[in-house]
Parts: sequence; structure tokens; C-alpha cells
Amino acid sequence: MGSNAAGPVTQLLLRWNSGEESCLDELIPLLDHELRLIAHRQMRKEREGHTLQTTALINEAYLKLVDQSRANWHNKAHFLGVASGVMRRILVDHARGLCRAKRGGAAQHLPIDEALVFSPAKSAAVVALDDALQELAHVDPRRVQIVEMRYFGGLTVEETAEALGVHPNTVIRDWALTKAWLKRELSRASAHGS
Repeated sequence: MGSNAAGPVTQLLLRWNSGEESCLDELIPLLDHELRLIAHRQMRKEREGHTLQTTALINEAYLKLVDQSRANWHNKAHFLGVASGVMRRILVDHARGLCRAKRGGAAQHLPIDEALVFSPAKSAAVVALDDALQELAHVDPRRVQIVEMRYFGGLTVEETAEALGVHPNTVIRDWALTKAWLKRELSRASAHGS
């Protein structure tokens, strides 16, 4: 599941685990390109013409990641998997705010609001997906992590397996089962007008 020699990113993450916050200045430039790819992948799933500035999404995610006190980072794949989940939650929080505003509630202000434009239909789809993933998390949290890493983060099967400490065949099986389950659940939600 990976080589014995830890790469520079993993070494910096382990130093960060040990409380050496100064290593973040070295870590972020090494991960910037991959964080941008994750943000672009997530934004490609949005309706054309509705974009979030990649930098704004990365900055929001970075603030949330840095704020996690004493996170136990295992390796680069683990960090990128968590980062993709954080970005997904930022988008979902914003979508929920738009849905509340649509129903007359007060929209919650997030720093990325100026850069993000969602249609109400797209917001509802994002919220429905998040609701389904939250339901699945009660039964099988690992499958939710696989969705976050593979679908939202764009990690490979091997990177996901390494981050989760499982065999790649487990990721492949869980990924297939989860996609089928999500399709069924989202169809039900759509049929019930959720």
C-alpha cells in the first residue's frame, strides 16, 4: 500500500501532526496544484456558467483544515481526501443557505458567497446528495469517505485505498455498491419532491 520511504508531503504532514506548525509554509505550496485540481473537479460538476473561484474554495478549505486541532494526518492521499470532503461541505453549506433563502429564511453568509452562483435546482440536488451521504454515514462511514475521495476529490482507487488503509479491491467494490445505492436514494428523493 505504498512505499516504505515517506515522500516530502507525508514527512511535512507528520511534522504538522507533531505540532510543528511552521511546516505549513512548506506544505501548502507542495499541495497547491492538487488542491486546485480537486476544486476544479468539484466545480465541473456544477451547471455550466455557475462557477466558484478556485482560489476562494481552496482558501475556505485551507482555513478549515488548519483550524482542525491535532489532526492525525497519515499521508498525502489522506490529506487530499479530507480536503475534498471539506470542499464538498463548503459547497453543501452554501447550497443549504440558498435553499433556506428561497423558502424565505435568512441565508447564511459564507466568505465565498461573492464568487459562487447556484441555481435553486442545482442547490436542491447538492442538498439531496449530502442528505443521502449523511444517511449512508450512519451505516457505513467508509463508503462516504470513498465517495468524497473518488467523486469529489478525484483520487484514484489506489490513492483512496492507501488513504483508508484498505485493499484497492475493497474500494472498487464499495464504490460500485455506493453508486448504485446513491442512484436509488436520489431517485426516491426526486420522486418524493425532496
